[in-house]
Amino acid sequence: MAAPRTAGIAWLAAGAVAAVLAVAACAPLVRETAPPAAAAKGAVPEGFPAEHYARGEAVYRIDSARSLVAITVRRGGSLGHLGHDHIVASRAVQGFVAPREGLADLFIPLAELTVDEPALRAEAGMDTQPSESDIAGTRSNMVDKVLEVQRFPFATIRVDRPVADGPLAVAIMLHGVRRSFTVPAPVALSPGEISVAGTLEFNQSDFGIAPFSILGGAIQVQDRLSLRFSIQATAPSP
Repeated sequence: MAAPRTAGIAWLAAGAVAAVLAVAACAPLVRETAPPAAAAKGAVPEGFPAEHYARGEAVYRIDSARSLVAITVRRGGSLGHLGHDHIVASRAVQGFVAPREGLADLFIPLAELTVDEPALRAEAGMDTQPSESDIAGTRSNMVDKVLEVQRFPFATIRVDRPVADGPLAVAIMLHGVRRSFTVPAPVALSPGEISVAGTLEFNQSDFGIAPFSILGGAIQVQDRLSLRFSIQATAPSP
């Protein structure tokens, strides 16, 4: 197994949403057709290349239970002080890494995103505490009005490393928009496991998403989002 190429792939889930970026360069927006309905539990995105990895050797699988993508959403507007900052998280990152090919594919079921887990808010140092109704309303707005999960159930990520020890070529599909990025990604390797953790920032509008806003923008969500990720992938049993 070539460690440099393996390191390039495991970052994948940072994606995202789901992920996604610490970019050095990017391509224009590409609007694509999205699935017409929300995904059922356990479903995979249309066209996801699981069969490709089923045929490969030494394919690593993303360990969803030990992986996390968390996005900090900041409030803005002239009355922003009346609202709350929020943490949106995924603990359902799925996918595969093919180290010998220098390739990986992941996806995040957006209907399974959580909002404001107490431990994650504490880690982020947030100084307000939204009520249960605040959290429920935030999640409803996010799922229905912002991400439009009924139309766009998944965030998908493909990662390639064209040059050993070089940055990753990352293609992310979110909200029906695909963007391509060049991303640096240090990775830790241990026997039978690939792990990567880091932080990055991106704009919702990069993916054609209009930040949520009410009262003529007096209370709104900032376009800029901060994402941190911790991804684990494990090798198949011998």
